[in-house]
Amino acid sequence: MNNCNGKRTKAQVGTEVDVERGMEEHEGLIHAFIRRQGGGKIRYEDALHAGRIGLWRALLRYDPGRGTRFSTYAWVAICRQIHQAAKEEAEEEQVPTTEMDEGLWWREDADPEQEIEREELSQALQELVNRLPDRLCQVIRTRYELDGREKETLEAIGAKLGVCKERVRQMEEEALAWLRHPAHSWPLRQLIGKNRAADYRRALAENAALRRRRGGRR
Repeated sequence: MNNCNGKRTKAQVGTEVDVERGMEEHEGLIHAFIRRQGGGKIRYEDALHAGRIGLWRALLRYDPGRGTRFSTYAWVAICRQIHQAAKEEAEEEQVPTTEMDEGLWWREDADPEQEIEREELSQALQELVNRLPDRLCQVIRTRYELDGREKETLEAIGAKLGVCKERVRQMEEEALAWLRHPAHSWPLRQLIGKNRAADYRRALAENAALRRRRGGRR
């Protein structure tokens, strides 16, 4: 509540700042829930809006004294809000109960922390690969199914790029060498626990061995 002069207290302002910061910090949890669990038959944008309401309520009501991790508490709140939004939309469109229930599914045993880690890892990998030159990026994406499509052979990729199979193999090696270099890969390495000095030395040694095999060419 505001004070008698209609001004907000420092505590109220502080709470608003904390909630706003929490919304930004835990936004990924909403995306992870929708992508991994499903948002029913509502649009992604509607599920995202509902999830943000659930996260906002979780931030206001969370009590760390109860011993529950915030991510777990927020996961439930997001789940309920998206479920409710999907149910209300289905009722407005008069969707049959059986069809509505089929569209509202999620795994009850999902670990919020693991879902967030997967989302962060996926984003870091995509960002790293996107930094490659266009042709090398295309090779890696099609060879390692990063676009959600089946893995393609060297011959198939070569036909698309207008080069031979051997050249595609070389391009793949070049791309992997660039991706594993510590100067480029350290954000991803931090997420997967491969950021020790020994890991960096191993990556540099692999790249040096590749250059020797190719006669010193990068």
